[in-house]
Amino acid sequence: MKQVSLLIVLIATLVVVLLAGGAFYVVNEAEQVIITQFGRPVGDPVITPGLKIKVPFLQKANFFDKRFLEWDGAPNEVPTKDKRFLYVDTYARWRIVDPLLFFQRLRDERGAQSRLDDILDGETRTTVAKHNLIEAVRSTNREFVVSSAIDETAKEITAGRVALEQEVLKNASVRTEVLGIEILDFQFKRTNYADTDRPKVYERMISERKRIAEEYRSEGAGEAARINGSKDRDLKEITSEAYRQAQEIRGKADAEAADIYARAYNRDPEFYRFLKTMEVYRTTLDSGTILMLSTQGEFLQYLEKAR
Repeated sequence: MKQVSLLIVLIATLVVVLLAGGAFYVVNEAEQVIITQFGRPVGDPVITPGLKIKVPFLQKANFFDKRFLEWDGAPNEVPTKDKRFLYVDTYARWRIVDPLLFFQRLRDERGAQSRLDDILDGETRTTVAKHNLIEAVRSTNREFVVSSAIDETAKEITAGRVALEQEVLKNASVRTEVLGIEILDFQFKRTNYADTDRPKVYERMISERKRIAEEYRSEGAGEAARINGSKDRDLKEITSEAYRQAQEIRGKADAEAADIYARAYNRDPEFYRFLKTMEVYRTTLDSGTILMLSTQGEFLQYLEKAR
């Protein structure tokens, strides 16, 4: 009985010692581990997940990320081959492919970020300095929508922005291989003109937009003149046609009226003269009219008959 109790005590003591000394550690799917003893790596990297064991008190587990990591560079003013200055803001993704080499050269992610600052910023500066400004801001030779501070005679590009990014990636990857790092992607996140060129850019953009606005105004004025001319021509055609039709109708009406008058006159000339005389009376006489008529006049004869 005493032996069993003693064995239980020994086992419990061993477990406590192991737990207190950190003999057990857990590696998840996104981690990889380097075991160090007195600060020096021992054994192979631990890259499989699960519960692991190390020597308590003497060994330490150093965890590193397996996933893609981000590097965000600071904007830098970079000179170009044509003696212009450009602010370049860069971005990259990287990962640890050799944790042992990474630990030996850089120790941790903070050291890696600092080293990537030196490598990527340096390669960016070197690459941009070998090309003209237009190569860093354009990727194709498509037509300019609006001109900028770029020299209009230097529209053709031979490399382009994408090629510059690939050049930086290639040169930086060679330097990071010995650090246990793989750079997966590199991008120019943003480029902007330096303070010395920016006012000229704005002036060129303003003048260009004014020129485009004047072109639109000129085209609009030409179109308005064409529409007004077409309207005036159509209006004259419509008016002329309406006048012609009115004159035709009026002529037909006059002809019909003359024909009616002629038939009425031929049927009873005396009655026709009487009607015409009455019409003259109605249009020429009123209550205040004084007539001086000859005894032989037709007006007096009709008045005498009416009396």
